[in-house]
Parts: sequence; structure tokens; C-alpha cells
Amino acid sequence: MRILAVRAFLFACLCFLLCSCGKSDRHYDFKGRVVSKVSETHTLVVDHENIPGFMAAMTMPYPVAVNVDLSGVEAGDQITARVVLNKDGDYELTKVAVTDSSHRQKEVKETRQLFPGEEIPDVEMVNQDGQKIRLSDFRGKTVLLTFIYTRCPMPTFCPRLSSLFAAVEKELAKDSKEYSRTQLISVSIDPKFDTPSVLRKYGLAYLGEDEKKFEHWSFTVPTPENLKRLAEAFALIYEEEDNQIAHSMSTVLIGPDGKLIKEWNVSDWSAADAVTAMRQVENAKK
Repeated sequence: MRILAVRAFLFACLCFLLCSCGKSDRHYDFKGRVVSKVSETHTLVVDHENIPGFMAAMTMPYPVAVNVDLSGVEAGDQITARVVLNKDGDYELTKVAVTDSSHRQKEVKETRQLFPGEEIPDVEMVNQDGQKIRLSDFRGKTVLLTFIYTRCPMPTFCPRLSSLFAAVEKELAKDSKEYSRTQLISVSIDPKFDTPSVLRKYGLAYLGEDEKKFEHWSFTVPTPENLKRLAEAFALIYEEEDNQIAHSMSTVLIGPDGKLIKEWNVSDWSAADAVTAMRQVENAKK
């Protein structure tokens, strides 16, 4: 895979684009190679060429428009596509076409995403205080969990997810009983860099520098093996390249019994959506 362009320049350009979209959608055509496909989330990770006016050559995940049929697209395929960027900064692929399938991977490992009602893998992780924890430690609570990494430069990815979680945290804190029955967990997909101290500093920025709130919102990092188990359970795509990680997004709601209740992909949810779903779980217990 090709090396990413200079990070600071890319980030500045992307921020400019996201802030200057105006009232109408923009679209950009590109060519690239499919690195992987997750049918459940209708997402492609593409190693694409430079997209003039939008993004430098890089590898990253792209949600695909719901009306696009991906049954004929596989990892290794060369494709052409169009990126549609809307006024909110969200983007998706349309007009996906395979131009060369001769390098298609002969053996594709199939992983099955968990369905609602199935139990979440009880993996061990380390939190921002260096303490080992497991998801089972939060049995009896309704848990909202997402995946981030602290160096993520994409404003519509990890920073957006963490901002949404901060809004959820603030809303739940209004009711002490509700607060005590719920838990937020951010899981890092960057075990090499995101040490407990790094996660602590990152978390405090979203918690208003109030370390007491770590009791309700944990920032954790699993081993690479345990991260893989979680990623497979939620069809999460992540791939490291030149000290950056291309990844999809997955936020899940886990019931007090440790079973999956609901999942949100990309950023198609609001803090109000999450809080409402968590309250519904709590009300069902009464």
C-alpha cells in the first residue's frame, strides 16, 4: 500500500472541506483497490488514488449507499466509484463498479457479526488507570461501547464519537440513579500507542478534566488478540498503515445480561438516540 500524504496537510484540507460544504452535496470520482468488505455494515475499505479536491491517496473505510449492490465486489478488486460528501460532513460511495477482478483474494475469511440477543465476548482490557477490567465487571448495568483511537485525525470519526459520548455522559449524569445503572466504554483500536496514560489524558479532555467521571466512562485498550475478538463480533474494520489506522465505526448497546441489544454503524446516531435506547433498557427492567 502507498504511504499516506503529510498528516498535518491532509487534516487541514479535510477540515476545510468539511466546513465549506455549503448547502449542496459534493461528489468526487476515484479509483482504488478493495482491501476488505463487511456486508453487514455495507462498508468497503479502499486503498484509493489521490482524489483531487477531496483527499490524498490513502487507505480508509467508506460506507456505501444502501442502493448499491456489493454482491459482486470482493477484496482485491480494482474499482471505480464516486464519493458523495454532504453538507454535514458525512460521505458514502455510489456508482461502485469493478474494473479488474483478476487479483481477487482466493480465500476470504468470513466472520459473522453478532446479532441482538447474543452474548458479547468477555475480553480483558486495561483502563486509563492501568487496571485490568472485563466487560463482565459491568453486568447489571446497561453499557454503551464504541471504538476509537486517540491519534485519529478524521473529525467525523473518533472525535465525533467521543463528542457524542460526552453528550451522553452529560445527559445521564442529570439523574443519579440512571447514572449508577449505566456505563460508557471507549475501546482503543491502537494497542501500540494508546497506553493507559495516553487514554487518561485523552479521556480527561472529554470529561472536563474531572477524573471522578472515569468511574462512569472507561477508556480501555485490549491486547491485539482481544481486540480482534471484539472487532470480529461487531464486524469492525481496522488496518494500520504508516502510524495511522484506517477503520470503520461501530457503537453497541449491551444489556445488563451482557448480551447485544443494538448497534449503530458509521455516525448515523445522536446522543439523544443512545440515551433513549439506554432508558428503554432500564425501563424494561422495572
